[in-house]
Amino acid sequence: MERFVLSSNDKRVKIGCYSTNVAMAVVGNLSPLLFLTFRSTYGISYSLLGTLVLINFCTQLFVDLAFSFFSHKFNIPKVIKFMPILTIVGLLIYGLFPYFLPSYAYVGLAIGTVIFSAASGLAEVLISPVIAAIPAKDPDREMSKLHSIYAWGVVGVAVFATLFLLIFSGKAWVWLPILFTLIPLASLFLFWGSELPPLEKPERASGAIEFVKNKGVWLCVFAIFLGGASEVAMAQWSSSYLEQSFGIPKVWGDIFGVALFSVALGIGRSLYAKIGKNIGKVLFLGSLGATVCYFAAVFFVNPIIGLAACALTGFCVSMLWPGSLIVASDRFPKGGVVIYALMAAGGDFGASVAPQLIGVVTDVALTSSWVMNLAQNFGLTVEQLSMKIGMLVGALFPLLATFVFLTILRLRKKQLWQGLRESEKTQAEE
Repeated sequence: MERFVLSSNDKRVKIGCYSTNVAMAVVGNLSPLLFLTFRSTYGISYSLLGTLVLINFCTQLFVDLAFSFFSHKFNIPKVIKFMPILTIVGLLIYGLFPYFLPSYAYVGLAIGTVIFSAASGLAEVLISPVIAAIPAKDPDREMSKLHSIYAWGVVGVAVFATLFLLIFSGKAWVWLPILFTLIPLASLFLFWGSELPPLEKPERASGAIEFVKNKGVWLCVFAIFLGGASEVAMAQWSSSYLEQSFGIPKVWGDIFGVALFSVALGIGRSLYAKIGKNIGKVLFLGSLGATVCYFAAVFFVNPIIGLAACALTGFCVSMLWPGSLIVASDRFPKGGVVIYALMAAGGDFGASVAPQLIGVVTDVALTSSWVMNLAQNFGLTVEQLSMKIGMLVGALFPLLATFVFLTILRLRKKQLWQGLRESEKTQAEE
């Protein structure tokens, strides 16, 4: 059996990619873990809390789109080596600005979020193709492994942050982002001492423009949009949802909401990295299962069932994002940085829209007299029912994803996917 032996440089680059994904887990999940801390300490509304997530993913979206059309303008190895510095600066502003200027806490949180989200957007576009460029026996499974590292990173972030706040109280939250700068510091050390593999990119913007005219590209982008929305909506709101809707204390809401969701996410991705196959079927069943879990979390009042539904959603959505990347890279093998950038843009757009939508719907429901009357009829508080309504809107994303992934599954089964790919290859040669 052929065995791949990585050079010491490739191993160093690979570990740097892994630590970068852990840093992405930090910047992507730190705010949701602190939602209720920010609300009680600074009086920030649910809509503004959701806006922090929106800022995060919209910044990433902007970076994704910039790389989609102007990747030929960038020195990619230098950009990769600069990413950890941006992350460190963003985390320091995020933590220190509210400490020194508490009256303008939200401004500092927003500025810090923009900076470290820019780094995260760069990482999202560039880390996956770097891993794809490193020799591997099964590239699809390596991609799943990379994304499983992110999930396990979220588990570590959630557990560490929860225990830290439990021991030192919510007022000590400002030290969390400072401590987390150690992770991008490790990435900085690993990348600056390595030679990065070359990545394919178009020679000019017109190459990217021609690429996005393909309908198959937009099917893949829409798929990852829904996959990102389904994953991040539950990931960002599960902690607060469990605390408010089921009366579960914050420490358990964080551990069982965020950490268990991420454990399930990591298990799903790790399993595919070990034994995965038939990605089309995995994506369809995953989106279908996520839809069931969302509805269970909304309509069951038993906290154990609600908790299990939130956690199992992590397993169901585990492959929706990386699986969409696998489908796109298979469909467009010559896409290079452009296809990864477009897919990242689609995923980030979904990840920005869904949590913000849940926050806005929840805030609107809180002021609705109709919701107040309905809450009394069901024996719930207005806040509990409002959050359930918000989560019900979130269930629309995995529901739509089920139909999109069913379409992809049918195309792959009929071999139309491969046929289209070969047709494009022939046209390009002509």
